[in-house]
Amino acid sequence: MPENTGDASALLLGGARLADGRVVDVRIGGARIEAVGAAGSLTVEGTRLDLRGHLLLPAPAEPHAHADTALTSAAEGPPPHRPVDVRRRATEAALLQLGHGATALRAHVRVGGVKGLGALEGVLAAGRSLRGLTELTAVAVPRLLTGVAGADGLAALRDAVDMGAGVIGGRPDIDPDPAGHADAVLALAADRGRPVDLHTDGGDPALLARLAAMAGGFRPGVCLGPCAGLSRLPGDEAARTADRLAAAAVTVVCLPQGGCSCAGLRGIPPVGLLRAAGVRVAAGSGALRDTSNPVGRGDPLEAAYLLASQDGLAPESAYDAVSGAARAALGLPGVRVEAGFPAELLAVRGDGLAGALSLAYSRIVVHRGRVVARTSAVREYLDSGAAAAALDLPRQGRADSGYGGGP
Repeated sequence: MPENTGDASALLLGGARLADGRVVDVRIGGARIEAVGAAGSLTVEGTRLDLRGHLLLPAPAEPHAHADTALTSAAEGPPPHRPVDVRRRATEAALLQLGHGATALRAHVRVGGVKGLGALEGVLAAGRSLRGLTELTAVAVPRLLTGVAGADGLAALRDAVDMGAGVIGGRPDIDPDPAGHADAVLALAADRGRPVDLHTDGGDPALLARLAAMAGGFRPGVCLGPCAGLSRLPGDEAARTADRLAAAAVTVVCLPQGGCSCAGLRGIPPVGLLRAAGVRVAAGSGALRDTSNPVGRGDPLEAAYLLASQDGLAPESAYDAVSGAARAALGLPGVRVEAGFPAELLAVRGDGLAGALSLAYSRIVVHRGRVVARTSAVREYLDSGAAAAALDLPRQGRADSGYGGGP
C-alpha cells in the first residue's frame, strides 16, 4: 500500500529516474527531501508532479558568474552602471541561469574606481528580490590593493563587505605586487570571516605556492580561477603546484564555456591532473553575453558537457563539477536524492546522464522544495509517410505548420 502524508504543502515527484537507473518517487516537505521510494510507493495530499521520462539530479550551482556585466554585449558604448541598470541585468541573468538549473549563484562584481560601489548595490538588490527563487551571493572584486593607488581599492573592499558582499575577491595578476595583493585579500577575509575567491590565470607557480601556504587551514574557504595558466606550466611544475593546492584545500574554478570578464582570462586548467592530485575542481560559466563572450549561455550543463567532451571526464565527474563540487565551493551543503537532504533538484528529460548532458532541452528546477522554473521543448518532424510511421517519429500536428504535414 502506498505510503501517504497528510501535509497539503508537500510535493511528490513521481516516476523519476535517478542517475543509477532506479525509478523512484520523491516526496518533499518544506525545503528537504522527506522520502524516496520505488515508483508508485509514495502518495501525497499536496502536489504531485509526474516526472516519467525525466532524469532527477542534484541541482547545479554557479560558482563564477559576472552579474554586473551580463547581457551587455549589444550595448553601444559603455553599458550603464547605475544601480538600477545593474539590478535589472543581474536579475535577468540570474533567472536565465535558474532556468538552466542553477539554484545558487556566486556573482563577481567589480568595486572601486570611478564606478565605486554602484554595481555592487545593484547586484545586492537583485539578490534580495530573488529570494525564494535562487540564492545570489556577491563577490567584491577590487582592482589594485597595494601601493599608493591600492589604498582606495582596499577602502572600497572594506566598504563592500560592510555593504553586504559575502565573499572577498581580488585580481592579483594585474597588481604590481601580486603577492601583496593576495596577502591583503586574505588578511581582510580572516578579519571579517569571509571566504576568498581570486581571479588568477595561475601561470605563476610562486604566487600559487604562496597562496596555498596562506590558505592552508583557512576555514571559510579559498577559490581560485580560471587558472588556465596551469596548463602552460611544465608537467612537473604543474604537478607540484597541484599537490600544494590540494594540501591547502584550495578549490579551482574553471570556465569551460569561454572567457571571464575580469582581465579577459580564458582557457582551461589541466582538470585531470588537478583531480588526480585531490584538488576540488568546480566549473562555472564566466561571462554571460558580455564583451568577453558575446554568446555566453550561463548553462551549467553545457559546462559539464564540455568537460566530458573536451577534457575526457566521465559524465558523472563532469556533472559533479557543476553540482556537488560547485556547491561545496560556495559553502553550501551537499545534495543527494535521499531522505534528509536539501530539496535542490533538477529534472531533465532523458534516461541517462550522458544523454542529459548531450541534449538537456526540457528542465524542471526545484529550489527549497518548490518548483521555481520550467523549460519545455517540443521536437517535431515533417511527416514523411511510411518512414515516419515505421520509426514512430513525432510529426507536425497542424496542417498550417508550414511543413505541409498533418496529424
